[in-house]
Amino acid sequence: METRIPEVCLSSGSSSKAMPRIGMGTAAYPFVSSEATQSAILHAIKLGYRHFDTAALYQSEEPLGEAVSEAVRSGVIGTRDELFVTSKLWCSDARCDRVVPALRKTLQNLQMEYIDLYLIHWPMTVKPGKYEFPFPKDEIEPFDMKSVWEAMEECLRLGLTKAIGVSNFSSKKLQALLSSAQIPPAVNQVEVNPLWQQRKLRELCVAKGIQICAWSPLGARGALWGSDGVMECAVLMEIAEAKGKTLAQICLRWVYEQGDVVLVKSFNEKRMMENLDILGWELSEEDNHKISQIPQCKGYQGLDFVSPSGPYKSLKELWDGEI
Repeated sequence: METRIPEVCLSSGSSSKAMPRIGMGTAAYPFVSSEATQSAILHAIKLGYRHFDTAALYQSEEPLGEAVSEAVRSGVIGTRDELFVTSKLWCSDARCDRVVPALRKTLQNLQMEYIDLYLIHWPMTVKPGKYEFPFPKDEIEPFDMKSVWEAMEECLRLGLTKAIGVSNFSSKKLQALLSSAQIPPAVNQVEVNPLWQQRKLRELCVAKGIQICAWSPLGARGALWGSDGVMECAVLMEIAEAKGKTLAQICLRWVYEQGDVVLVKSFNEKRMMENLDILGWELSEEDNHKISQIPQCKGYQGLDFVSPSGPYKSLKELWDGEI
C-alpha cells in the first residue's frame, strides 16, 4: 500500500514544489551495482517514496534516472514532476566556472530537464577532474564561497533547478553565505540524529527560513562517514521496546518531530517499509526528555577535509567550534 508523505514548502525558489518530509538517500558504501540501485529506487516509488537524494559523487544519478523513467513507462507515476529530486555539486566542481556545467552533466545522467534542489555538497574545493572520496589532501584548494554561490544562483535563474542550498555548513558559514547571497539557501543538509542533535544550527536555520535536511539519522553504521553509536544507544533501545517500535523508527520519528526532512537509506524492502512507518504516532514528552539528555557525539567528524595546507587546518576551523 502506498504511503502519503507530508511535505514542507521551501523558502526560496518561487517555482519550487513542496519537499516531502521523508526522502530516500542513495549513497551506498561500499558502492552497489547500478541494477541494484535502480531496482531499489523503483520499489521505493511503488511504496510511496517521492523524494530521492543523489549526488555526483554517489554514482547513483544514472540508476535513479533509469528508475524514474521506468516508473513513468510502467504507470507507477504519471510524470517525473511527481517526484522531488535532489543532487549535489561535488568539491571538484566547486568553482564558479564549473557549477553550471556540473549541473548540466547531472541532468544528463538523470535524463531530466531540471532537478528540484541542488546543493553545495561540502564547503570545500579540490582539483577538478575526479569524483572521489576521500581525496588526496594535496589536491585541496581555496574555497571561494561567494563566487560558487553566485553560480548556484545562476543555475536557479536558468531553470536547471527549482531551489538551491548547501550541505555540511556550520552556523558561521551559513551566516557568511547569507551576508552576500542574493538568493538565500533553501536547505542545509547536515548530520542529525539523537546523538548529534544540532540545536544551535537548527535555531539559526529556523530563524532564517532554512530547512534542515537530516543525513545519517541512524548513524550510518558501517559506512565511511558513520558509527555504531546510534544503533547501540541504550536510551533509544529502551524507548523502542516500550513503544513496540524498532530503534530505527524511534530515531527517524525523533528527527521528524524536530521539523527536519529525514533522509533514510536502505535497499532492503522490509526496512524500506519500516522507514515509512513513522507517521501516525508520536514520542511522549518523557521520551523526548530522555533523548534530550543523551550525550552528544558527532558521528562523522570530517577529518578528510582537514589539512595543514588547506582552508581548514583543524576540525574547529571546519565546523567553527560546533563539534
